[in-house]
Amino acid sequence: MAGPITERISELLRDGVGRLPPQPGIDDLNSVLRLLARWRSQLIANTYVRHHGPKVLQGPFAGFEYVTMQTEGALIPRLLGTYESELHPHFQAFADEGVDCVIDVGCAEGYYAVGLARLMPAATVYAYDIEQRAREACALHAEANGVKDRVVVGGEFAPQDFQGFAGRKVLVLVDCEGAEDDILRPDLGPALAGMNVIVETHDCFRPGVKARLIERFSPTHDITVVDLGPKSMPLPAWLQEFAHLDQLLAVWEWRSAPTPWLVMRPKG
Repeated sequence: MAGPITERISELLRDGVGRLPPQPGIDDLNSVLRLLARWRSQLIANTYVRHHGPKVLQGPFAGFEYVTMQTEGALIPRLLGTYESELHPHFQAFADEGVDCVIDVGCAEGYYAVGLARLMPAATVYAYDIEQRAREACALHAEANGVKDRVVVGGEFAPQDFQGFAGRKVLVLVDCEGAEDDILRPDLGPALAGMNVIVETHDCFRPGVKARLIERFSPTHDITVVDLGPKSMPLPAWLQEFAHLDQLLAVWEWRSAPTPWLVMRPKG
């Protein structure tokens, strides 16, 4: 029997296929493929929850418990612990060095805000998102994971707001679908010169933003470009029995284009 997700995807698929031109282009077919892939990804996530419950399996955020399945993007790689695993060594390095606060701009459901609060027990996390549903989900996850007292949830964050954190040992995390171009402005927030920054860049939404950020921060920061790489973390035994395509979809992060990260540390 088809579940509500399958029924909804079937409805969208019928509608989408019905709208295809007589000779579909690559973008038309790619949209259909992505729709089906996201459907399958969600079914794999549902199977994961039946095996393990809604908890992150491995990686630096292992044990993080989801109380709502709302996410900004793919759920199953978050649960597996493979999500953006390219950043794991950098998060661990900052945790080992010690920071007293994290500013997470574009916190979504709180995967990083709550995860980093758990990883860095001495730090307070200031989590910002312009979407009310995201802020509500972040607060729920902070409470469910025992870090409510150290996760402060807020709305819009402006570049001038960095000045309120001047002089502190800060890790800034920004994932704003192109708005990083507007937020990471050292000319408006000079305190950024002394802050560690991890930012996901979105040239797909703001052409040239990666190069602009490198230009802005090169005078004050040492910058490492981190590209998306293959996932090498082990999969659960039950998932290893699935078809290879399912295993690939389980670690797929729903990206439609390259979104490299910049890890930026103040010089000296």
